[in-house]
Amino acid sequence: MMVPTLVILGAASIAIALTLLVWAVFGMRGAARSLVATNLQRGAVSDLRELTLAKPSAERTLQPLVAALARWVRRFSPVGSIVSLERKLVLAGRPSNWPVERVLATKVLLGAFGVLVLALRLLTGASAFQSVVLLALAVLLFFAPDVVVSSRAKERQRTILTELPDALDQITICMEAGLGFEAAIARASQSNPGPLAQELVRTMQEVQVGVGRREALEMLAERNNVQDLRHFVTAVLQAEQYGVPIATVLGDQAKELRTKRRQRAEEAARKLPLKLLLPLMAFIIPPLFIILIGPAALRLMESFSQIN
Repeated sequence: MMVPTLVILGAASIAIALTLLVWAVFGMRGAARSLVATNLQRGAVSDLRELTLAKPSAERTLQPLVAALARWVRRFSPVGSIVSLERKLVLAGRPSNWPVERVLATKVLLGAFGVLVLALRLLTGASAFQSVVLLALAVLLFFAPDVVVSSRAKERQRTILTELPDALDQITICMEAGLGFEAAIARASQSNPGPLAQELVRTMQEVQVGVGRREALEMLAERNNVQDLRHFVTAVLQAEQYGVPIATVLGDQAKELRTKRRQRAEEAARKLPLKLLLPLMAFIIPPLFIILIGPAALRLMESFSQIN
C-alpha cells in the first residue's frame, strides 16, 4: 500500500516542529551554562564578534527565530494577556530557562502543531466529532504553557506562605542576638534555601546597591501574591516609622502566622472527606456492589430462567 505524499510531508513537518520545539525549550539551558563557564575560563572578551561566535551554532540559529516569533506574537496578542503572562512569570520567580519570549514562541509552536494535525486529519476525511476533538486539542496545546506557568507560580507562592513563619522566627532570634535587620535577614536566608530565601536575598541585594529599605520591602511585597508577606512588610515599615522594636513586632507576627498555618492545615483536613467522596462513589462503591450483589443476581437470573 503506497503512502500518500501529503501524509509523508505532514509527518515530516510534525517531526521537524517537535524537534525545534524541544530544542528551543530545553536545549538552550545547557548551552547557556557552558557558554558562561567558557567565558569565565577565558576571561573577559572585548570583541563582540568573538563573543557571538563563541555561542553554539544551534543557539545562534534558533534564538533569533524564537525572538522573531515572540515579537510577532506580541504584535497580535492583546496587551492584557502579555501583562498577565509576565505577572505569572514574576510570581513563578522568573525562571531563567523560561523568559517571556520563549513562552510565547512555545505557545505558537504547540498551537501550530495542533492545527497541522487537524488539517492533515481533515484532508484524509475526518468526521465531525474527530474534527472537534482535534480543534480542542490544538486550543489546549496553545494554552498549555500558560497552565504550566500558572501552576508553578501557585506552587511557589504556596511554598513562600509555608516558609514565612519559620523565617520570621529566625530573623527575630538573630535580631535578639544583636544582629541588625539586614544581617538577620541575610543569616535567615542562608540557613533556609527556598523561594522565600531567594526573595529575601534579592531584597538585600537591592538595598546594597542603593535602593532604600522601604522601597526594597515594598518591591518584595509587589513581586509576590502572599498576603501574609505584605503584612510582614507593613509591620516592619510601621515599626520603623513609630520607633517600635522590630524584633518584638516580628515575634508577635511569627506567632500569629504559625496559628494561621495550623488553622489552614485543620481546614484542609476538614475538606478531605468531601474531596474523597466523589472518587469513593465513582471507583470504590460500584466494584463493591458488583462483588457483593453480583453472585446473588446471577443466581436469581438462573433460578428465573429455570422456572420459565
